[in-house]
Amino acid sequence: MMTFLALFWSFLKIGIFGFGGGYAILALIENEVVDIHGWMTTTEFTDIVAISQATPGPIVINCATYVGYTATDSIIGSAIATFAVCLPSLILASLAARFIYKFRDNKYVDAAFKGLRPAVVGLILAAGLTLINHDNFTDYISIIIFAIVAVCSYFKVNPIFLLMLSGIAGYFIY
Repeated sequence: MMTFLALFWSFLKIGIFGFGGGYAILALIENEVVDIHGWMTTTEFTDIVAISQATPGPIVINCATYVGYTATDSIIGSAIATFAVCLPSLILASLAARFIYKFRDNKYVDAAFKGLRPAVVGLILAAGLTLINHDNFTDYISIIIFAIVAVCSYFKVNPIFLLMLSGIAGYFIY
């Protein structure tokens, strides 16, 4: 029972404080599930990021669902984590929809969003940096695959195509 409560509270916090989309939130999720609670290892978390990216749906929801199942060995854990991470956004979106037209031209709201933009970029960078470790870069071939995907991403090559090619390359190389 305590695991369910800890799971709910952890993902509720992630849902409340996670700004900037899925990749920006990855550092928060990793801190909660790997460092604080130990529900999975860094290697398992890296795998979940790859699986969550490759499956349909938002990466945060996919991560929450997988972590919930892993932490509790039950679908109920998946449902609790998924519900908890979505709850703050559901409440905020409902409130925002009600007041969006009232405050859309407010200079203070505009200023707040200008301050949030660089923070979101920093969170995305932090998420990327936490994944650059010896577990993910085991040899020079993995570094080459990373570099090729990074360059292709910069030139707007379809990320699904890049994931498929990387998986195929990994299958044949490793």
